[in-house]
Amino acid sequence: QVDLVESGGGRVQAGGSLNLSCTASGSIFSIPDMGWYRQTPGNERELVATITIDGRTKLGDTVLERATISANKAEKSVLLRMNNLKPEDTGVYYCFADLLTTWRISSRGNYWGQGTQVTVSP
Repeated sequence: QVDLVESGGGRVQAGGSLNLSCTASGSIFSIPDMGWYRQTPGNERELVATITIDGRTKLGDTVLERATISANKAEKSVLLRMNNLKPEDTGVYYCFADLLTTWRISSRGNYWGQGTQVTVSP
């Protein structure tokens, strides 16, 4: 069993910043990719930021230059930092992990956290 435990989020004023942390636990062999997606009202789930096991990052178009992501391999965690928040950043943020539970490639799968609400007030 794998769990993704999210922390951070809450209510922030426009122009402010936030940190979202996610830690994976359970039967994990390797985490090739991990990060955050979000679902804003009326929209589909979209990429915020991910980071691969070798440190390559990918940022969503809507958060370019406002977000950074880092990983702590030993703790199986990622930290998302966002600044200059806007009301349109309001939504539910989901932790994501592409991971293997054993050395077998067949054990590879995508896992999601339960989501944490972020509300940016004008």
